[in-house]
Amino acid sequence: MEKIIKEYIKASIDVKTKLLNSPEVIKSIKDVVQAIKECFEKGGKLLVFGNGGSASDAQHMVAEFVARFKKERKALPAIALTTNTSTITALANDYTYDIVFKRQIEAFADSNDVVLGISTSGTAKSVIEGLKQARSQNAKTIALTGKDGGELPKVSDISIIVPSDITACIQESHIMIIHLICEIVEANY
Repeated sequence: MEKIIKEYIKASIDVKTKLLNSPEVIKSIKDVVQAIKECFEKGGKLLVFGNGGSASDAQHMVAEFVARFKKERKALPAIALTTNTSTITALANDYTYDIVFKRQIEAFADSNDVVLGISTSGTAKSVIEGLKQARSQNAKTIALTGKDGGELPKVSDISIIVPSDITACIQESHIMIIHLICEIVEANY
């Protein structure tokens, strides 16, 4: 058991070391922070979504902006598209699950907004379709993904790709990146 514990911790550290030593990832994080800051300054909102664990990450990120991360400040306009189960199940039932985020973005996004899709594989059709819709509405699109990025970088203005094939390590890194983004954006308020 101790061997398993140590191997897992090491795998997590190895992924974060790769992130730390990747100028491309550091630049992408900075670009995301800048995009969200500009969005809020223009009166736009941040729309975030993903499936499964990535849905939880989307909700976590939004909670940090609407409530607070580390300091007292005004609430920031962020919405998780993963929380309205009536809307999600109606769309999945009446159409197909692939459009559950696309349709919500059609309803809520505009050109002042940032739309952030999260997928550890980068191949989730519902996330891809959501980002495509956001682009068609001239919103800034961001992908938070893993592995080789999958399809998401092709439909995003900015992509942060966690270089790992281990889903759990990708998710752990996603939360770390989300916390970094929240802290830096929040510092402006």
